[in-house]
Amino acid sequence: GNAKSTANNGARNLQLQLTTKLSLPLFTGMKIEGEEGARIYVALIDANTGDVVTSGPESSIKLDVVVLEGDFNKDNEDNWAPEEFKNYVVKEREGKGPLLAGDLVVKLKGGVGELGQLIFTDNSSWNRSKRFRLGLKVASGFCGNTRIREAKTDAFPVKEHRGE
Repeated sequence: GNAKSTANNGARNLQLQLTTKLSLPLFTGMKIEGEEGARIYVALIDANTGDVVTSGPESSIKLDVVVLEGDFNKDNEDNWAPEEFKNYVVKEREGKGPLLAGDLVVKLKGGVGELGQLIFTDNSSWNRSKRFRLGLKVASGFCGNTRIREAKTDAFPVKEHRGE
């Protein structure tokens, strides 16, 4: 037996994971895509088994897409707290519109969701790490007391689109 899974008393260890790498570099005003134009998917995984959670109430929840500081450097092995994640969410610059425009809600179906159109309206040169990450968290009002760990991408810069 694996000592770690015994300690969990069979509780599931639910995590959101992005299964697509982003196509870089990213520019303001341009649709965020996966590598080679792929669609970007997020899956609800039971980290104890590595399997997608395809049924049950959690498999059809709604997620919010947020922008995180690039220096949210938690490893995927770290079980960070929701508050930690929240502390790294980036708000738009004063006087500017929302930093991320488009479909900011993703609906899971059978444990998998597809990100819609997302566009950065501002570059990342002004924030402390000069980079952003995309993050996905369970929308408020879903899942009650079930902790589902948020997903995040690698850090990336967003450049000003100057029509080069």
